[in-house]
Amino acid sequence: MSTSRRNDPVWQARIDLAAALRWAVRQGLHEGICNHFSLLVPGTRDRILINPQGLHWSEVKASDLVMIDPDGNVLEGDHTVEATAYFIHARIHVNKPTAACVLHTHMPFATSITSIDGGRLEYGCTQNGLRFLGRTAYDDEYNGLALDHSEGDRMCAKLAEAEVLFLANHGVIVTGPDVATAYDDLYYLERAAQVQVYAQWSGRPLKIAKPEVAARTAAQIAADKTQTGLHFAALKRILDREEPDYAQ
Repeated sequence: MSTSRRNDPVWQARIDLAAALRWAVRQGLHEGICNHFSLLVPGTRDRILINPQGLHWSEVKASDLVMIDPDGNVLEGDHTVEATAYFIHARIHVNKPTAACVLHTHMPFATSITSIDGGRLEYGCTQNGLRFLGRTAYDDEYNGLALDHSEGDRMCAKLAEAEVLFLANHGVIVTGPDVATAYDDLYYLERAAQVQVYAQWSGRPLKIAKPEVAARTAAQIAADKTQTGLHFAALKRILDREEPDYAQ
């Protein structure tokens, strides 16, 4: 990589987002050519990087990402952007200051929870689940495809102070201050949902951690500021060895 690109925060943002897309495929978090990952361009509030329409996530490179404005106008890039992508993502980026990165997937285990009447992540069921205690919201009314700004605004209002939104009959939205943080949450959200679903298949009652232990553990996890960055750095090192074209 040239020195100019190594020192360019926008290019590094592209690399991070492309890495997250590649790893979502490897970990079974993607769905065909659907779903969307987006990131505010560093130093801006009105420029958004997002995956292009029509490309499978396994083939997306940093240079393929499209830069759009909040109205979906393409500012940089050779591809189009799927309509529901900017109607969901742009409104969250605009209206939720902490949401620099927005990841939307239909990943199977978390989505299965949204397909249950009154489905909820049972936080105390697993240690992984406890990291989301007090950080999730639920949209219990499926409202069809997001094809206008009002639907994006509605979803953003449901997020409120949360970082994670479960969308009934649909999927999940995970937000964060950067790609590493958001992707770490996305990965562990699916792992927590997977173990919960497996446990529920047994037909036996879930074993739930005591409230005081749950609260203490959630605080301990939140206080650890190192694991997230180390996790994502490791994922990028693997891509550097095995799929180096992601950074092109």
